[in-house]
Amino acid sequence: MRIAARTLPAVNLFKAASIISLLTLASRITGLLRQLLMAAMFGASPLTDAFNVAFRIPNMFRRLFAEGAFSQAFVPVLAGLKQTEGEAATKVLIDQIATVLAWALVLTCLAGVLGAPWLVWAMASGLQQSPGGYEAAVLMTRWMFPYIGFMSMVALAAGILNTWKRFAVPAATPVLLNLCMISAALWGAPWFERMGVQPIYAMVVGVMCGGLLQLGVQIPVLHRLGLLPRIGLRWRSLKTAWHHPGTRQVTRLMLPALLGVSVAQVSLLINTQIASHLTPGSVSWLSYADLLMEFPTAMLGVALGSVLLPQLSAASAAKDTARYSNLLDWGLRLVLLLALPCAVALLTFAKPLVAVLYHYGAFKSSDVEQTALALTGYGVGLLGLVAIKVLAPGFYASQNIKTPVMIAVAVLCLTQLMNLLFVPHLAHAGLALSIGLGAMINALWLLIGLIRRGLFKPLPGWGKFGLQVGTGSGLLGLFLWWAAQHFDWIALAAEKLQRIGLLALVLIASGALYFVVLTVLGVRLKQFARKAA
Repeated sequence: MRIAARTLPAVNLFKAASIISLLTLASRITGLLRQLLMAAMFGASPLTDAFNVAFRIPNMFRRLFAEGAFSQAFVPVLAGLKQTEGEAATKVLIDQIATVLAWALVLTCLAGVLGAPWLVWAMASGLQQSPGGYEAAVLMTRWMFPYIGFMSMVALAAGILNTWKRFAVPAATPVLLNLCMISAALWGAPWFERMGVQPIYAMVVGVMCGGLLQLGVQIPVLHRLGLLPRIGLRWRSLKTAWHHPGTRQVTRLMLPALLGVSVAQVSLLINTQIASHLTPGSVSWLSYADLLMEFPTAMLGVALGSVLLPQLSAASAAKDTARYSNLLDWGLRLVLLLALPCAVALLTFAKPLVAVLYHYGAFKSSDVEQTALALTGYGVGLLGLVAIKVLAPGFYASQNIKTPVMIAVAVLCLTQLMNLLFVPHLAHAGLALSIGLGAMINALWLLIGLIRRGLFKPLPGWGKFGLQVGTGSGLLGLFLWWAAQHFDWIALAAEKLQRIGLLALVLIASGALYFVVLTVLGVRLKQFARKAA
């Protein structure tokens, strides 16, 4: 595959994306260890459902405001201002935005703590089937809600650092949350149990410590760059910050972005609500499957999105339409190259993955079956979920947030219609399948929109490249399907090390098979990486 020299971005995008992917891999591995510990120690019960709901509430607001609407509006304005007016004007904008954000977070956290009972009821009223679980969810929500404050400021810092091409620290900080939660599970939970307190409450302490550390490690980096925000604590400072033109521009862009991101969170809210009324443990099965989905979506989608959004915004500000289109082409080729085989693996090899990773302690063989069903449903839409992380910034960078918002609203309606069709027959797996199919529709719709607006003009060679990747993914899928059927992965629980070794061997062999097939078919991976850099 050849990419013309004019497509080369101004920075080494492939290297930057690789760094983010590796650090994200570290984050997801530690996150997996965290979930493995929780699965082994707490299993799938009303209390684990309560923790997952309580943790999901501040995470929902974090994705809604911080990493969602705020980042989508802030980064394009920041990158555009840096491109056109220089760093001094950009630093003023950072100070004003940080001031408004800090005041908003104080009010939001206060409202969240006071309104915890209503939030839990809205998210998962089905927890009332177990009064102890419902009360635990309310208490844990109150303690964990201030986590959104830490993470919103982390999102501000990450947006600044990514714009200044300092990708490593924002990508590495999630590891700290996982390490804190692992420590809470290993040492905090037993201590809580000795003190006569439910061990699951130790995880709340881990979450709050993790949020504080994630913010703390970014402050020195911002200080060295001279970009540490100065937050105004007086009412007059807030009024000045609010009337700054950049603040008003970010706010104006946030309104449609907020609607767009809220669509995804409303979908999550509805699905959690439905799952809470299904068989106890359904919320946890979906959560365990969702964590495995985060490996490819974060390593590929988040990495590419983090790298591309500032670059696309700069290209838009410079009115360089050719570079804008070529950046999208580069990102989408990587999505197909890496996400399609991952999707095939989830569809053909879900049960072995779940069995090897989760089937320990309190996590029963029936939990393996149910989690694998959810993972397969998610896997249907993996390609779409990753592609959205590249396609949506194609609109955000040109400060067109309305179009992806309208698409997201339409897809939400379609997803809920699919829930009506699938859930009565597939239970919690139907929820996952609806999300997967909705993601595919969303991605296709975004792609068509970019092409029609002339923002994306695919470079030659897509047909051949798609056939090559499709052939390699098909052979990989056949091999993984054979491996899934040939071995009894649940019965191998008695031989834990043998099962882990067998999984590693199968995954290494399947990866080697895929890339050997691509090489034989003429895909020159090194040249692709070099020309993308």
